[in-house]
Amino acid sequence: MNTREDRFSRKMLKTPPSPIRKFFDLIIGRDDIISLGVGEPDFPTPWVMREEAYYHLEQGHTSYTSNWGLTELREGIARYLAKFDLDYDPKKEILVTIGVSEAIDAVLRAILNPGDEVIVCEPCYVSYQPLVELCDTKLVRLDTMPTGFIPTAAAIERLITPKTKAIMFCSPSNPTGRMIPADELAKIAEVVKKHQIWVLSDEVYCELVYDGHKHVSIGSFPGMKDYSIILNGFSKAFAMTGWRIGYFACPADLMSEVHKLHQYSTICAPIMSQYAALEGLRSGADEVERMRLSYQQRRNLMIHAFKEMGLPVNEPEGAFYVFPDIRKTGLSSEAFATKLINEYKVAVVPGNAFGSGAEGFIRCCYATEIGKLKEALRRIKLMVEGKPYDGA
Repeated sequence: MNTREDRFSRKMLKTPPSPIRKFFDLIIGRDDIISLGVGEPDFPTPWVMREEAYYHLEQGHTSYTSNWGLTELREGIARYLAKFDLDYDPKKEILVTIGVSEAIDAVLRAILNPGDEVIVCEPCYVSYQPLVELCDTKLVRLDTMPTGFIPTAAAIERLITPKTKAIMFCSPSNPTGRMIPADELAKIAEVVKKHQIWVLSDEVYCELVYDGHKHVSIGSFPGMKDYSIILNGFSKAFAMTGWRIGYFACPADLMSEVHKLHQYSTICAPIMSQYAALEGLRSGADEVERMRLSYQQRRNLMIHAFKEMGLPVNEPEGAFYVFPDIRKTGLSSEAFATKLINEYKVAVVPGNAFGSGAEGFIRCCYATEIGKLKEALRRIKLMVEGKPYDGA
């Protein structure tokens, strides 16, 4: 073992660190920087959910749960999914995981073989591409920028080959906030059934939709249950990022395979997080709505501000991100974000972190206190106009 390549996994050596974490690490302990970078609610977890966790801690409920998760939580998730016309058996088709991230990793490892191909709709959450490639699988990138950051059935079908095993997308999207319209989802469903491939649908932002839009799951279309893997969790809408609590639903035959990996890798999600999530499903709807309305107000502020700066932006229908086009500044995404944090004390994430097709854009998270948001926008405007930050 004389070389670095011999000492470590070659696949891991080729895997880059998270570009989001790079900018997050720059702001840790810095109170002079306003962060629009990390996709995390600025609200604390609703009190009713925290109180439920305290109660179970006081009662000494600190053991493992079933590998599947608490029975009553899975039953609650099944009822929750039913409101989106999804029908899953809580006993064998729903698994509670340590965040949606574990679910994505476990599902990919359960369905993929070396040489398979996975179509990933970009720009996308930063973990999709490396997790696909770590499975010795070919990553096929679908650039959605030409269609306003919305994947289309026609574009997906053009990339399908006999080796295609799955497609992946997030709607509402991280990083763009765009939602795939129901009529386009219906067309994508037909393509999926025609080619008999899996679709991994990340729906973690499904509660955070605006202007009367309604979330539609691809798994709700006729015949799609056999091909759909529905990924969801409590981090975003319920402000539970640090609790690390997610879940997914899929056909029972696939679930039995993923369940084995879950047993070996993580055993179960933390019991206190599970009880808190259950209480969120029972009585957290009003708090979720309060947060959603606040995000909508901030989204409107962001859209207006960027348009005033002359930075085009596709209006996001959901999530809590805007994805403005900064190409008119002449800077790359990385250069823009670096200059913004170093000289103007505002952190954003460069668009190329979410896929090569997103070069020339930046992701701004508006889950930030509105006073800080207004100040961050003021500083971004100064930079776009070529004016120095006054430090005021």
